[in-house]
Amino acid sequence: MAELLLELRSEEIPARMQARAAEDLQRLVTEKLKAAKLEFAAAAAYATPRRLALVVKGLPRRQPDTVEERKGPKVGAPQQAIDGFLKAAGLKDLAEAEVRDTDKGKVYMAVRKIAGRDTSEVLPGILEGAIRDLSWPKSMRWSDGTFKWVRPLHNVMCKFGSKSLHINLSPTSIGKAGPLNLIPPLSTIRGTDAPIGFKDATIGNILAAPQQEFWPEDFAEYRKLLEANYVMLDPEKRKRAILEQAEALAAEAGLRFRHDPGLLDEVSRLVEWPVVLLGAFDEAFLAIPPEILVTSMRSHQKYFALEQPDGGLANRFLVVANVPAPDGGERRANIVTGNERVLRARLADAKFFWDQDRKTPLSQRVPQLKDIVFHAKLGTLDQRIDRMEALAVALCQWIPEADRDQVRAAARLAKADLVTGVVGEFPELQGIMGRYYALADGEPAAVADAIAEHYAPRGPDDRCPSAPVSVAAALAEKLDTLVGFWAIDEKPTGSKDPFALRRAALGVIRLIVENRLRLPMLQVLDIAKLNFVDLVADSIVADLEGRGGREEIRFDLLAFFADRMKVALREKGVRHDLIAACFALGEDDLVRLLARVEALSAFLKSEDGANLLTAYKRAANIVRIEGKKDGKDIEGAPDRQLFVQHEEQALWMALDATVALMKTKLEHEDFKGAMCALAALRTPVDEFFDRILVNAEDKKLRANRLRLLQAIRGTMDRVAKFELVEG
Repeated sequence: MAELLLELRSEEIPARMQARAAEDLQRLVTEKLKAAKLEFAAAAAYATPRRLALVVKGLPRRQPDTVEERKGPKVGAPQQAIDGFLKAAGLKDLAEAEVRDTDKGKVYMAVRKIAGRDTSEVLPGILEGAIRDLSWPKSMRWSDGTFKWVRPLHNVMCKFGSKSLHINLSPTSIGKAGPLNLIPPLSTIRGTDAPIGFKDATIGNILAAPQQEFWPEDFAEYRKLLEANYVMLDPEKRKRAILEQAEALAAEAGLRFRHDPGLLDEVSRLVEWPVVLLGAFDEAFLAIPPEILVTSMRSHQKYFALEQPDGGLANRFLVVANVPAPDGGERRANIVTGNERVLRARLADAKFFWDQDRKTPLSQRVPQLKDIVFHAKLGTLDQRIDRMEALAVALCQWIPEADRDQVRAAARLAKADLVTGVVGEFPELQGIMGRYYALADGEPAAVADAIAEHYAPRGPDDRCPSAPVSVAAALAEKLDTLVGFWAIDEKPTGSKDPFALRRAALGVIRLIVENRLRLPMLQVLDIAKLNFVDLVADSIVADLEGRGGREEIRFDLLAFFADRMKVALREKGVRHDLIAACFALGEDDLVRLLARVEALSAFLKSEDGANLLTAYKRAANIVRIEGKKDGKDIEGAPDRQLFVQHEEQALWMALDATVALMKTKLEHEDFKGAMCALAALRTPVDEFFDRILVNAEDKKLRANRLRLLQAIRGTMDRVAKFELVEG
């Protein structure tokens, strides 16, 4: 057994591409190894800004021998068939074939023994194929070469055990992954101004001085020598080092480290030897909203913010440098000074935008939205806020304590910060800055908060608004989006969802369910659709109305919400078929729907519920089969005069009593009580199936009993469509 070590050293690989590239390299190589029948013990891939590395342990030094068999015609088959078999199998005559007994008689077999090749001969072709198959979001050619890579490759180091392997990436070898002895034994393959090196050496951190090559014997030594030359190969180790240094520096300064997992992951892929340094900025900048300061440091400079013990932002920041060696502190001091100077300029720009933006009230910015197109078929942002305002006000009737005037103001101002300087510079602060500007303009706190929260919730981990004005604005924003894109037939397809409509639907569901709003969804969707007709230009309305009526759009959207609820509730253990069974009743109140689902789930877990479901499906199957035989649906109520056995009469009386009790329970939304009423049917239903012959010879009796089975279905379907329940 031997170890394969591969390093692809290049110019800097973008941080966002490194993890995927390492995963893809490992997957491609291991898949090709398995296809070549080369088993291995373990494989791992690593990425730094300037290298991809792969180690595969426990590879055999030679492929196993294999036997290839081809089945031929029967002994005594026509000569034409035998000649075709010999030609296809590469045999000279039948003497080279074997004769075997099979269930169908004696047949000819061509048996070919294939000797395995040395692994060192097979690997170059495998690795070349994997390297060429690596898919990058963006790749490049350099100089006159035809080989493409994310950045110019400097060197390819490849060792199998103690043997050096050369991988042919020259322009003339594309698609020709030949054995080792066909590859020119050159230290470099030229054809570009920047040749790709092929040597068993690598280098450490490019900022180390002096820069030296080292020649590792195996992966363990490779990693050890990298560490000695200021390269941490494992990105997780770099993250831990950054976190430990950051928390230590913050504690030393009497501050708290502001955790940012996304930034930590990104910064760990920008350096090979992370050294965290503490910098400062002028306290005067703390007058700017903290979101601006943090975003400016994070987005532009990749700095971590620090907080005071009371949670307020501190005028300190942490920068992660790629410093390979101690130098008495002079170099690090210069790095801190340089970063402080750059940040000072960034924050001065941010302060300028902040000061300028406050000179114009949000209300005076709304007319500028007429110049921004929301979507070519859905009008401008000004038309969009007209629709949002009308819908938000209409929603107030179902949102307790929602002040219509405040809701109207919040919807009207919700998008106004899009034309401010700060949001132009930092788009991720839209909504957040609107809140600050609204407060500066003297708007009520509820209005300002609604402006900040009307995009929420943006995802499953985002906080869901609960204030009435915020809920109205957030619902209006998402429902307008959904109805609009449904109307122009821009629905999500497969994995494609360019307008984030699935996220919008999940946001609507959370807003309704978590705030327990009793919204009649079909009516609300109808109002939203009417807003497009009333508040959008005539040319757009014509296109909308050509896409189908309101009925089609709202029922299609309700089905979309049902699908999203299945996804949202899957992690909570709620069965998707139960949601479908309750939605099929035409239920459009999501709070009431979940109450139905909860009661149905508990009912089906009971013995009575499980048995009744079995009886329901049995009744449904008989009705379907017999109805098909008769060529017509089973309809109408059973005739009590035709009951000839006690079990028929008992079942009908039980059904009649259950329907009356269930009606009362359902009117009071007592779904558990309705399920308990259903449970009373178990005994009469069981006795009916045990003692009654449904397919009686008397046609009238048979038809009456089929109608009785149909009545079982009808009664149970009052609480859920049991035909959609699995099991």
